[in-house]
Amino acid sequence: MRLGAAAWPDLERTGPLVLIVPLGATEQHGPHLPLETDTLIAVAVAEAVGAARDDVAVAPALPYGSSGEHAGFPGTLSLGQEALELALVELVRSADRFDAVVLASWHGGNAEPLARAVARLRAEGRRVVAWDPRPGAADLHAGRTETSLVLALAPERVGPARPVGVVEPLEVLLPQLRARGVRAVSPNGVLGDATGAGPEEGRAIFARLVDDLAACVDASLAA
Repeated sequence: MRLGAAAWPDLERTGPLVLIVPLGATEQHGPHLPLETDTLIAVAVAEAVGAARDDVAVAPALPYGSSGEHAGFPGTLSLGQEALELALVELVRSADRFDAVVLASWHGGNAEPLARAVARLRAEGRRVVAWDPRPGAADLHAGRTETSLVLALAPERVGPARPVGVVEPLEVLLPQLRARGVRAVSPNGVLGDATGAGPEEGRAIFARLVDDLAACVDASLAA
C-alpha cells in the first residue's frame, strides 16, 4: 500500500500494519548522480518491501535531511539536525493508526538526529525502529555503491563519468568533514570511487537491502 495513494477507509483493516517512512536528502552526489539519489534509493527499497507484503504501508518520502556538510555545492537543501529530529518525532507521534513505524533512511547525515528521535519516541512507549544501512568504509558517498544502485534503478539519471573522490575511511575524514564540509575535502563531491560501478552490482546490492529492510519490518513489531 502506498499511503499517499490510499483513501482513509483503506486503513480500516484487521491485522498488524507497519508504516515505512523513507528518509532521503536533497544534496550533491558528485558530478554524475542526481541530487535526489538518497531519496530515490530509500523509496525504491521501501516500495519493494511494501509490494511483497500486505502488512506494510509506505509513506510519501521526506526528501530533505541533515545535509549541512554538502552546503558548498549548488542545489543542496538541508533541514539541519534539530529540525529533522523534531519532524521525525512529530511524524511518528501522529502515526497512531499503525502498529509500528520503520524510519528507513539512506543518508548518513541523518544518522544522529534519527537515533535521537527514535530514542525519544521509544521512551514514550512507541514502536519505532530505524533502518540506517551503511556502505563500505571506502565508499561513503556517490561512489561505487550508490552509482551501481542508481544504474540499476534509474540508469537514465546517471551521467557518463565514473569519478574518483577521496577514499579514506570515515574515521579519518569525519573531523575534516565536520570542520570544513565535503567540498573542502573532495572538490568533486565524491567520497569513494565510482570506477567499476554497474547495474548488475546495483541489482545485487538492492536485493540485499530489500531483504534487510524486510527483516527490520518484522523486528519492528516486536520492538
